[in-house]
Amino acid sequence: MTKNKIYWVIVGGLIGLIGCGAADNIRTLYPGKLQISIVNKVDFSRPHALVQTDLQELAEKNQVPLSFFNSLIVLVDGVEIPSQKVGNQLYLCQAFGPQERKQVVIRSSVENRPLRPYEQRAHAELSKKVGGFFQDKQYVGGKFMAVQSERVPDWHIDHDTYYRFEGPGWESDKVGYRYYLDQRNRIDIFGKKVSKMVLPNVGLDGFDSYHEMSDWGMDIFKVGESLGIGSIATFYQGKVVTVSETDSIICEITSDGPLMAEIRTRYYGWQVGDGCYDLESNLSIAAGSRLTEHRLVVSSQLENLVTGLVKTAGCDFIAGQVDAESEWNYIGLWGKQSLAGDNLGTALFYRTADLVKLTENELDYLVILQPRDGHLSYYFAAAWEQEPAGITSKDQFEQYLNQTVLELNQPILVLY
Repeated sequence: MTKNKIYWVIVGGLIGLIGCGAADNIRTLYPGKLQISIVNKVDFSRPHALVQTDLQELAEKNQVPLSFFNSLIVLVDGVEIPSQKVGNQLYLCQAFGPQERKQVVIRSSVENRPLRPYEQRAHAELSKKVGGFFQDKQYVGGKFMAVQSERVPDWHIDHDTYYRFEGPGWESDKVGYRYYLDQRNRIDIFGKKVSKMVLPNVGLDGFDSYHEMSDWGMDIFKVGESLGIGSIATFYQGKVVTVSETDSIICEITSDGPLMAEIRTRYYGWQVGDGCYDLESNLSIAAGSRLTEHRLVVSSQLENLVTGLVKTAGCDFIAGQVDAESEWNYIGLWGKQSLAGDNLGTALFYRTADLVKLTENELDYLVILQPRDGHLSYYFAAAWEQEPAGITSKDQFEQYLNQTVLELNQPILVLY
């Protein structure tokens, strides 16, 4: 029997024992035990709420070493639920009723045990070609291979077929995104008609095959020279300057599910006028969510960072109408802006305290934001009417936008 088969037999046996209520087996494998409470503070249900717990803080509160959490499982009402540990952060995805509180038990082991085989509901990847060569602005031959980290070759340009779907991609069970890992540096959308993870099989049968409708969906967005959805730039001397001229770029898949996926990209020597800056971009997505969080760190304080939504003829622009105490606000677009010719909603969520100005140019609706001590974060989201149980009207889309603001204002509360 191979090692992989042995592993899955062991894991399958453990799951069976746990499913049969083998509490003694759980206590033996994961002898440590801590309890926390997680609370939904809003007056509506949240079917896919992401819960984040800082294990360093939890360890300090309970006076245990951080190694206490080398391996762990999480139980709610005695039943194991999917969890994911990324560094010192623990992620859960839970359904909550209005004002619901849940008691969570964390069982832990200082030993490093095999990862639990939870369903993959978030995924990120970067695939490049190997075994070929660059010639006449094209990468000739070779086959795609997934990599965890990559320094972008100096010779790489757009449409040279070196990266599968032109750069890194990330997805949840709702929607997928990609960005062009070249001088364009724009973000695009994959519309999904299925909930399973699809990116591992996208683009394998032809470089541009994802532009045609398939059983899983397709590339549904026209980006061109615009900012697409949520791409990053700065507003300099009255113009949008994208992250196109750099000294070097390193892209890394820092998390690949099952509940949260993240891509970190470091841009060195970003040229803006006479200035030169280093920029770190962290793009993450969670199970059950359309939202991508974009966290940015700029090494030297720029006057601003700007993002935007591409203008599409015939679409309705939606500006968030929130009260003065709301931490978050949004802009959105709804209408037939999908390349499939049907309805697609796009949105940007920003902190009201970070806003410098809402404006527009011939290509985009722009959100100009002020970094704080070199840090900035915002969210973007796409909602395609063909996604499973998709949003199919402007009214539904506005309801989604307003509820998302409420959820951002009131994240799930974790009580140690």
